[in-house]
Amino acid sequence: MKTLPRALSPGFLTVGAVCCSVFAWASAFVSIRSAGTAYSPGALALGRLLAASLVLVVLLLLRREGLPPRGARRGILVSGIVWFAGYTVALNWGERLVDAGTASLLVNTGPILMALLAARLLGEALPPRLLAGMVVSFAGAVVVGLSMSSGGDGSTSVLGVALCLLAAVAYATGVVAQKPALSFGTPLQITAYSCLTGAVACLPFTGQLVAEVPRAPLSATLNMVYLGVVPTALAFTTWTYALARMPAGKLGATTYAVPAIVVLLSWVLLGEVPAWLTLLGGLLCLAGVAVSRSRPRVRNDAAVRADGPATDSTAARGR
Repeated sequence: MKTLPRALSPGFLTVGAVCCSVFAWASAFVSIRSAGTAYSPGALALGRLLAASLVLVVLLLLRREGLPPRGARRGILVSGIVWFAGYTVALNWGERLVDAGTASLLVNTGPILMALLAARLLGEALPPRLLAGMVVSFAGAVVVGLSMSSGGDGSTSVLGVALCLLAAVAYATGVVAQKPALSFGTPLQITAYSCLTGAVACLPFTGQLVAEVPRAPLSATLNMVYLGVVPTALAFTTWTYALARMPAGKLGATTYAVPAIVVLLSWVLLGEVPAWLTLLGGLLCLAGVAVSRSRPRVRNDAAVRADGPATDSTAARGR
């Protein structure tokens, strides 16, 4: 019984929340590939956010959490419009114009931008291990992107590249905007009202969604609902839970595990056997996350050196 509180410690729960978000977001890439064939970018974003909003509102009612405090509303507004709506539409659209490898490579500039913005706007530190880990992970993302790219067949457009970069900027901006809001509201409040804000921002796509639902195959619609329930409602809630307990830059670095998990899920669920170069890139992504999450031993070593003379003298007295 004594091990239960330790297993459910805040640190354990934070790590669990991060893992939930990363795995759910990785699975989203597989679902987007199915739903995106039947739904236009705006309609897919609106359907996803409406499904997520329904789940989050039910959770708000069950937990009896009311409106967010006034101090959280600016962050909710920015993250809802920029991240929940802007990122989703831009990525859905961008992936129609560029191949998956190029899209993943461009979007993976987001964690770097997030760390820089957090350092500039939130005063977060940029420790050497975090920077080194991000460099290694980004190198892995580059390898994955190049190995999955279709090459010089004209599939990559300037507009597609711009949209994917816009998605990366929206992702980083939304996370940095959410961080101060979590000082005032709960993770569920911040996520739910950000999602509702994003859904309202996507309402201009209502006509497209209504027209496309009857024509879409059931599998595409189910994937759209899944995108709303798991990668949005669940994963964004666990993400904000972790964000309230970790620096934004350090948390952003964990998302570099997503490309490696996407490769694994595509292998298992879609039967897409990855090339050795793709596997190498995935391993680099995971290695970079491990480096960014590791803790330096300098202080411990220093403490040992500082305690050394006292320990020796104590031992001498004992002899």
